[in-house]
Formats: sequence, structure tokens, C-alpha cells
Amino acid sequence: MTYCVATMIDAGIVFASDSRTNAGVDCISTFRKMKTFERAGDRALVIINSGNLAITQATINHLEQAIRRGTEPNLMSVYSMYDVAELVGAALREVRHRDGPFLMENNVDASANFIVGGQIAGESQRLFLVYAEGNFIEATPETPYFQIGEVKYGKPIIDRVISAGTCMDDVIKCVLVSFDSTMRSNLSVGMPIDLTCYGRDTLQLGNSHHFDEHDPYFLRLRQSWGEGVRRAFAELPNPEW
Repeated sequence: MTYCVATMIDAGIVFASDSRTNAGVDCISTFRKMKTFERAGDRALVIINSGNLAITQATINHLEQAIRRGTEPNLMSVYSMYDVAELVGAALREVRHRDGPFLMENNVDASANFIVGGQIAGESQRLFLVYAEGNFIEATPETPYFQIGEVKYGKPIIDRVISAGTCMDDVIKCVLVSFDSTMRSNLSVGMPIDLTCYGRDTLQLGNSHHFDEHDPYFLRLRQSWGEGVRRAFAELPNPEW
């Protein structure tokens, strides 16, 4: 299992992903689940993924090889983020069509999901969720974020805090709190956490950070959030029978 989230606000997009993968309680590893593609002044793309690790890695490699070989279309040649989402979906379908039957023969789940976002010159920033079947949906001002993987523990804080007008710093704090909440409740999600910010219309990726378990800011955020929740709970009114 994993946990990934991307939020699109007026100021830009924040992407975050954990790094834990597991094939049972005795086989836990660390793999990055975020990939970036950038050409300053032209495009800035971020892809994060969850699901079968072999399927997600093969899909990303398929997309990278198309760029290296100059195969058209590819992520660095298309003219819209919609085309980017289509390329990711098509690559995922091809990999699952090739490898899926062999995995299913051994009762291995071959599903995978991707969040794809960023901006290409000539259009607005956009954010897509690509399903295991290769089809996708797009974020809107009313639904400005996507989650994949172990989503239920981090969703309540995002629902309460994030809207299109939320500032970038508040989104970063909210996303990190959602990871802390998820890691406290599910051992299959774990650090390090990769976080990348994109500022709207900059056409280049902004601040990025790799949060490990000793990161001083994350530890301070975790402590402050825990203390704040306990304080807020203590201030709740008692039931009136």
C-alpha cells in the first residue's frame, strides 16, 4: 500500500508521495513514487503513483523510453496536459495488457493508479487522476485534490482545510498532516515523503523536499498537530443529558 496526494489551488499544485512498498509484513522496502519531467519555460509535469510496483515502474519506463527514442507523441512533445494524461493511461494499459495475465495466474494484483499534473505553455495548470483501466478524470475548483492508495485516514483534514483559495504554505502543512494521520493508523504507509510544489504559470518546478523520519520540521509539525488536537478535544462541550 502507499499514500499519494496532489492538490490544485489558485496558486499552483502541491504533490506528495510516501516511499513504502510491501509484499507482506516481512517484505517492506523503500521506493520513490514521484517522477518529474521539466523543460523550463515550456512545461513542468509531475507523476505520482500507487499500486503494483512492477506495473508502475514499467509504465514510467515506457514513458521515459518514448522521450529518449523520440517516439511521437511523448510527454515532452504533446501540447496539452490532457494529452499527457492520455499518454500515461495508454502506457498503463499496454503494460497491464502485457504483464497482467501472468500476474493474475499467481493471484498478484496488477492494478495501479497515477496522479498526473502540471502545466504546458499555452494552457492553464491541470490535474488528472488516471485509473487502473487507463481512463481518467480531471480536478475542478469544487474538487481540487486527488488521493490514491491508503486515502481514508488523510482525507478528513484535507476536506476541512483545502479549497481553491487556500495558500500554498497552508496546503503544504495540511498535506503533511494528512500523511502523519495516515502513518499513525496504517503501517503500510511510511517515510520518506517526497513533496514538490508547482507555482501556477511559472512553467518550472518550485520547492521540493525529501522528508525522512528525522526531519526537524516534520517532527515539529507532528508534535504541534498532536497537541492541538488534544487541546481542541479537551475544549469540546460535554454532552447535555
